[in-house]
Amino acid sequence: MTAVGDALPPLSVRVTRADLVRYAGASGDFNPIHWSDRVATGVGLPGVIAHGMLTMALAGRVVTQWTGDPAAVRSYAVRFTRPVVVPDDDDGALVEVSGTVSAIDDTGGPRVAKVAVTATFDGKTVLGRAVAEVVLPP
Repeated sequence: MTAVGDALPPLSVRVTRADLVRYAGASGDFNPIHWSDRVATGVGLPGVIAHGMLTMALAGRVVTQWTGDPAAVRSYAVRFTRPVVVPDDDDGALVEVSGTVSAIDDTGGPRVAKVAVTATFDGKTVLGRAVAEVVLPP
């Protein structure tokens, strides 16, 4: 039985420049800050950065893997607080994701858990106020 304070199994995801190219093709977001060091640094970024929505989606995996059913996720929202800088090498950037059940609503209808999601890169949080609402099994 799921309880407040339960930790979700952590997830580590590597993001490479090849991932950024694939995401750009799928999303249609070809902004050069996601592939050109010259453009990224020219606008004041520390280098090429991952798409925010890609980072959000990767962090959401910690919830969908925990539920085993992506359709159980009722809502998911984040604030982007810092970019994930993706180096031009084979290792890419390591994003560490965790989650904790912060509340459970069982006041009628299906039980719904709020899950606080934490995503970090280079030891710093990259998503703020990341919360998913998940319908729990009966």
